[in-house]
Amino acid sequence: MNKKTKEELQALVSQATAGDKKALEALIAEVQDTVFNLSLRMLGTFADAEDAAQDILLKMITHLSSFRGDSSFTTWVFRIAVNHLKNYKKHMFARRPLSFEYYGDDIENGSIQDIPDLTQNVEKELLAEELKMSCTNVMLQCLDAESRCIFILGTMFKLDSALAGDILEMTPEPYRKRLSRIRQKMADFLGHYCGEYGGGSCKCRNRVNYAIQNHRINPLQLDYTTAAQISLSTMLEVKNAMEEIDGFSQDFSFCRPYRSPERTRHLIREFLNSAQLSTIQNS
Repeated sequence: MNKKTKEELQALVSQATAGDKKALEALIAEVQDTVFNLSLRMLGTFADAEDAAQDILLKMITHLSSFRGDSSFTTWVFRIAVNHLKNYKKHMFARRPLSFEYYGDDIENGSIQDIPDLTQNVEKELLAEELKMSCTNVMLQCLDAESRCIFILGTMFKLDSALAGDILEMTPEPYRKRLSRIRQKMADFLGHYCGEYGGGSCKCRNRVNYAIQNHRINPLQLDYTTAAQISLSTMLEVKNAMEEIDGFSQDFSFCRPYRSPERTRHLIREFLNSAQLSTIQNS
C-alpha cells in the first residue's frame, strides 16, 4: 500500500468530517497497523493490543473534527495512541507488573526440568519461535510506561528525536539521552540472559513446556507465528532520520511489525456501518 502524502491525508480528513465514509475508511486503513503495533509493544499481548487499538481508532474517529493540520495526521494519531496507552489500566500487566529482576530470576531459577510434554503435537520449533517473540515483547513490560514509549518510538518506529520528543512532550536532547539509557538497559538484559539475542544461557526451545505450563504460550493459539508480518514502510513513511546514538540496532531485531488482526478490522467496519457513527457525524 502506498502511503499518502500530508496533503492527501488533510484532504481525506476534510472529506471524512463532512460525512464521506470512504474517506474515513481510507484514514483508518492508513493508521490501523501503526496503532495495533504500538499497542502490542506497549501492552504485551495480542488480546490486550486488539482491545486498545479498537479504543484508539474509535477515539480517532470521534475526535477527527479537532484535527487542524498543525502536525501530520500520523503524528496526531500517535499522540492520541500514546496518551491512551500510557494510562491504559485494563491490560494484563497493569494487574501483574513485571520487573527486570523478576524476569531474570525466573530465567535463572524457573524449574524447567521434569515437565511433561504439553506441546499437543504442535511442532516444537514453531512453539519455540512463538515463545521467543512473546518473551521479548513481554520483556518490554519491565519498563515503566513512558520508558516503554520512548523505546518503541525510537527503536521500532525509528522516529527522529524531534518528532518522538514532540509526541511525548519532551525536547529532543532529553529524549535522546533517555532512549540511549533505555536501550542500554534492554541490551544489557538480553546480553546477560538471552541465548537467542544475546550471550545468555536461556534457549526458548528448552523452555517451551515450562512456558505452556505457566500459560505464557498456548499451542492452540499461536499469535505471533500466525500473524502476518509487514514491513515498517507499510505502516508509515520512515524518514531514516533517527540519529545513530548507539550500536544496538541489531540487538532489537525482535521488534517486528504485524498486520492488525482481522477481528479489529471487522469491528471497525461494523462501527462504520452503525447508526452510532451517523449520530457522531451529525452532532
